Amino acid sequence: MLFAPFLFFYVLLFFFGLAFLFVLIQIGIINYVFQALGLSPHVAFLALLVSLIGSYVNIPITRVESGRLHPVEVIEHFGMRYRMPMRYAGESTVVAINLGGAIVPLVISSWVLLHWMSTIMPAIVGTAVVAFVVHRFARPVPGLGIATPMFIPPIVAALVGWLLGSSIHHADGVAYVSGVMGTLIGADFMNLGRLRDLGAPVASIGGAGTFDGIFLTGIVAVLLA
Repeated sequence: MLFAPFLFFYVLLFFFGLAFLFVLIQIGIINYVFQALGLSPHVAFLALLVSLIGSYVNIPITRVESGRLHPVEVIEHFGMRYRMPMRYAGESTVVAINLGGAIVPLVISSWVLLHWMSTIMPAIVGTAVVAFVVHRFARPVPGLGIATPMFIPPIVAALVGWLLGSSIHHADGVAYVSGVMGTLIGADFMNLGRLRDLGAPVASIGGAGTFDGIFLTGIVAVLLA
């Protein structure tokens, strides 16, 4: 399933943002984040590029019965405007997983855990804490999905990373994994039962509404930690 969760204007902003992030990599800021996680600068840029392009790619998992379709095609929330994929509209809601907003961060998280085995237990505890907090702030948005405030997940993830990871000298890794996994679990998986009431044609795990709260959570959490 290919559809754009953002209007074309925001796509242009993301591409300009990607160019800006490339400059940051060259001067060492984002480079530091991914090197702290064990990734090279080239792999870091590839991850950013795949995440941006992958935000358009949603892999269907299942369908759930839904109520009446939300009547508005363009929805504004947290200052962003999202276009509903009306061509996928039907009598049920398609549950999908987003490539850029969920799969890529999960792959990086797996790399961190395998690269630093000592982060596994602190990351599990940190994920539980972030999931609890994010779940308290996550709100279902009719026609869109589950949305979270942008700055809550990275701040909480940075705090648990600093508290739980400092003793093993891997606060950055714990912060990243806790932020990514905690946001996915707290915002998306713990709210799967509420999808049938949203009236959305597609509910994307890690897609519109939580893309910024998952991928960017990891980046910001590492910087804060």
